[in-house]
Amino acid sequence: MKAEASRIEAEAELSRLKLAREAEIKFLQEQNELEISKKSEMSRIETDKFKLQVESIGPQTIQAIATSGPDTQVKLLQALGLQSMLVTDGRTPINLMGFGQGLLGGLNGNMKTKKSSVDSSYYHVDENE
Repeated sequence: MKAEASRIEAEAELSRLKLAREAEIKFLQEQNELEISKKSEMSRIETDKFKLQVESIGPQTIQAIATSGPDTQVKLLQALGLQSMLVTDGRTPINLMGFGQGLLGGLNGNMKTKKSSVDSSYYHVDENE
């Protein structure tokens, strides 16, 4: 009799755990579907925003930005309310390795060589003057 009661209790607990796991899986699936839907909608919004910006700027302005000098590019971008813009023909690879240093002044020739006081080897130190 006691064994039968234990078996019934174990089956009830197993059934409860199974239902809880199924509910958890269903919740996670619905949560993932919502996240995918959200990301998809945000992607569509950003794509539409970019298309509208390109259409509003126009091909002549984009060409002027691409062929102008750096100072003129900055002025044109500021006038258009853009912070940055990359224009390429889609076939030419772009080297962005030194881009961050260029922004910080590392590519403007302000590199100095100093001699270490600890040993006789030389090392490079970037300094902005």
